[in-house]
Amino acid sequence: MKHFPALRRWKQSVEEYVRELLYRPPKDKKAACIAFFFRALSIVFGGIVFSREKLYKNRLLKDHPLGCRVIVVGNLTVGGTGKTPVVEKLARLLQNRRRKVAILSRGYKSKAEPWWKKSWHWLVHADPCPPKVVSDGVRCLLPYEKVGDEPLLLAKNLPGVCVVVDKNRVKAGQYAIEKFGCDLLLLDDGFQYFRLKGASYIVLIDATNPFGNGHILPRGILREPMNRLRRAQFIVFTKSDRVAAEDLKNLEQRVRCHNEYAPIFFCKHVPKYLQAVNGTERLELSSLNGCRVAALSGIASPRSFEQSLEDNGANVVYGKHFLDHHGYSEEDLREFFAEAKRADADAVITTEKDAVRISATSFELPFYFLRMEIEWTGNDDPFERILQQLSVKAA
Repeated sequence: MKHFPALRRWKQSVEEYVRELLYRPPKDKKAACIAFFFRALSIVFGGIVFSREKLYKNRLLKDHPLGCRVIVVGNLTVGGTGKTPVVEKLARLLQNRRRKVAILSRGYKSKAEPWWKKSWHWLVHADPCPPKVVSDGVRCLLPYEKVGDEPLLLAKNLPGVCVVVDKNRVKAGQYAIEKFGCDLLLLDDGFQYFRLKGASYIVLIDATNPFGNGHILPRGILREPMNRLRRAQFIVFTKSDRVAAEDLKNLEQRVRCHNEYAPIFFCKHVPKYLQAVNGTERLELSSLNGCRVAALSGIASPRSFEQSLEDNGANVVYGKHFLDHHGYSEEDLREFFAEAKRADADAVITTEKDAVRISATSFELPFYFLRMEIEWTGNDDPFERILQQLSVKAA
């Protein structure tokens, strides 16, 4: 597609159109017809979700114990909750407790092994291909194209923590235990994964856009109905500082209709510094004050990212939004930087997750990513309370 720019632009326009339907009411009759079709598909999808959960609940599909503690961090919606910084913070706390931690991920949008390679491995070894090891706890071993952006980002930021990718998280967990001696598994984005027995669930909800338009995929952003929140042992409202206190209280009451007992915690995503994309230079946030910036993002909540830039004094003169996990081509970057220069931008800022998907090393403008971390809205660390309740002790 990189040799057909018109086709690539058409694909991007279709993606943007579909995203509008997922988050906002239809604007015209054409959009209403497409939304009606998606609504019919969402009924089918909801039936599949319901049936799958019942099959596991009635033991017609089996879950598997792995003999160690499994903590799941997930959400009810597609993207946008700010999950990666939460997983990173929890993994670092567990590591400080001297636990040997492995993060298990399905590696969304990673490149699958070719069928011939899987077949050859089966013929030679009489078993399936092993999971992809993003990090063995010492170094990063694979590029993002093979494993996905979030696993690679976690691996880069968490030395000493193993990161393993496979759609079969049971196989990935067994591999982490046997090969690396891990004694605690942290399942990234696994609220809808039922095959690991005895898991404890931490569910994240984006306070600024908790459930989208209330519909299930593909009409909305819900992966399953809201009443599935009953499975959660703990609930975390992310980006809670961007919501009025009354709206936050209403959201909490809404959640309590589906889960009366899970403790609810609140956190915010806080910018820390700027770092050069594919470089080591770091700048203080004060560098944004009065700076004309072009914002580049391929995440689920681009407006939240741009708002963080503006809150720190930046003047966002141009913004380009791609779909979550978008793989940047040379054409994408060339066109974006051309538009940024036309807008007279002083610098280009992207997200840390986007930065791991950009392989180029030379750019026409200064190019940085914004480092974000979570902070709790209160004096206590809810993760300490969660681990205490789960009886997760230091090794």
